[in-house]
Amino acid sequence: MAHDYRRGATGASGAMTLDGVAETAAAADSIVTATIPVGRESDAVAANPMTGDVYVANQLDNTVLVISGQTNTVSATIPVGSPQGIAVNLLTGDVYVTNYGSSTVSVISGRTSTVTTTIPVGSLPISVTVNPLTGDVYVTNFNDSTVSVISGRTNTVIATIPVGTSPYGVAASLLTGDVYVTNFGSGTVSVISGRTSMVIATIPVGTSPYGVAANPLTGDVYVTNINDGTVSVISGRTSMVIATVPVGNGPVGVAVNPLTGDVYVTNVKNGTVSVISGRTSMVTATVPVGNGPVGVAVNPLTGAVYTANVGDDTVSVISG
Repeated sequence: MAHDYRRGATGASGAMTLDGVAETAAAADSIVTATIPVGRESDAVAANPMTGDVYVANQLDNTVLVISGQTNTVSATIPVGSPQGIAVNLLTGDVYVTNYGSSTVSVISGRTSTVTTTIPVGSLPISVTVNPLTGDVYVTNFNDSTVSVISGRTNTVIATIPVGTSPYGVAASLLTGDVYVTNFGSGTVSVISGRTSMVIATIPVGTSPYGVAANPLTGDVYVTNINDGTVSVISGRTSMVIATVPVGNGPVGVAVNPLTGDVYVTNVKNGTVSVISGRTSMVTATVPVGNGPVGVAVNPLTGAVYTANVGDDTVSVISG
């Protein structure tokens, strides 16, 4: 499922303006240190905390590339389906890739970089996350308005959970095990109990919520609202929105640095990454990257940040 608006994004080369206030181009410790050519329509990225390897999903090539976190070079190319989302199981090192065209999930061994199994899920699977407390895997099925739950032990679907309209992003909290799902079509976030696999809260956020990430240090949850140019901050304790942060044009991907608590947001329409302080919920830097940045991930071993730039088929590496 190619998103054509991303191809129309324009890379930024200078400062951008948020609410009339010019942001600096980049803080001294947030600069692009490498640009890595990857495959076609690369818009999802994930980092393996056990090895430091970084995985990039290339939609039009039907592949996943493995980038060495040490050398920032491509070390393997893995054939899959039509990849859309990607996540790493912190307990096993296995990598889960959603194939939207075939309604399946490919499981890649983090040790051998080969596909070990393929799991049928719902219609048009988009995003995937792994619960760090249980190892269970959660997949958003855009056309079904459901989430498939896969056992990380048996790699079989053990539950299907109805959520809001057109679920897109998904993230699990390290502190509680709760799972957060952005409902693109209904402007809400569904909160799923990792213990009961039931929806325990529905939270209104901005227009067309897209990406989501949970802060492992505070429990706060960050949601990108692509049509509002904002990020909603949800308290993991109260399940209420506690802040709305203006960012760039078309915020989509979001990731939290587990070493610092800083939050990185890709702005697909102006080729930048907004850095939000996890302490103050304020933008502290705006970093120009490639054309049409979508996916973003932080390497927990190094703190380096990786953005998948769908407009020019590259990955930008930002110093953490």
